[in-house]
Amino acid sequence: QVQLVESGGGLVQAGGSVRLSCAASGRTFRTYAMGWFRQAPGKEREFVSAISWTAGNTYYSDSVGGRFTISRDNAKNLVYLQMNSLKLEDTAIYFCAAASSVIVFPRMNTIDTYDQWGQGTQVTVSS
Repeated sequence: QVQLVESGGGLVQAGGSVRLSCAASGRTFRTYAMGWFRQAPGKEREFVSAISWTAGNTYYSDSVGGRFTISRDNAKNLVYLQMNSLKLEDTAIYFCAAASSVIVFPRMNTIDTYDQWGQGTQVTVSS
């Protein structure tokens, strides 16, 4: 089982930047993808970005295209989400997730693809 801990959230001004980190521990050898999701009050949890663990292929939602960048450090079991040009709409709790279940055709933007979740880190964008 994989344990995930997010960090780096906080208060940031609109137009600013912040970098989130996710540290993975435990049985990480079966993990094939890491993803970031977010959830605002009263809203459903939505996909933000994902990265394949071995090849490093990246995936982004249309809402954050061109502003966010996901990356990983395999040796340190870390995944990052660099968020630039932040908007008020980006305010949410950001969750890190790991995918390790055997799925014939895994979809990186689907919640059910991911097995383990972190506790989340709050990002608040102010005007």
